[in-house]
Amino acid sequence: MKVRKDGLYIDGIDKKILRALMQDARTPILEIARNVGISGAAIHQRLRKLEKSKLLAGSKFVVNPKVLGYSTMAFVGVYLDKAVSNPEAVKQLQKIPEVIECHYTTGHWSIFLKILAKDNEHLMHVLNSNIQSITGVSRTETFISLQQQIDRQIKI
Repeated sequence: MKVRKDGLYIDGIDKKILRALMQDARTPILEIARNVGISGAAIHQRLRKLEKSKLLAGSKFVVNPKVLGYSTMAFVGVYLDKAVSNPEAVKQLQKIPEVIECHYTTGHWSIFLKILAKDNEHLMHVLNSNIQSITGVSRTETFISLQQQIDRQIKI
């Protein structure tokens, strides 16, 4: 890995390490080392450099929400009455556990949300009781996802 003026450059070995870990973050370092052809210590050293460069934003386990009964995914465009309402609205949205993503956007909406709910009735409750009651929210526009067809990270 090298840092250039035009961004970060990762070599072929770094790419192999990253691809293995992106496929399964629990892959043992020694298994990656065998496949790449370098020592486990060299893998650790490269991973520390990649973390320090901020290319790696962490590692986590992904919980399957459907197993917990969350079968409805929705995207909600939030219209605010004034742009200055944004910080307080986001503060209130952070308190709603069903809101799993919140984006400040251009276009029609002030804020764009990704929400997980157990069903449509639960979604309606979150919208009516939680989101639309936030001071500064003038209205919302909701899109229910029927099926997530692509789920991936940026290609390395």
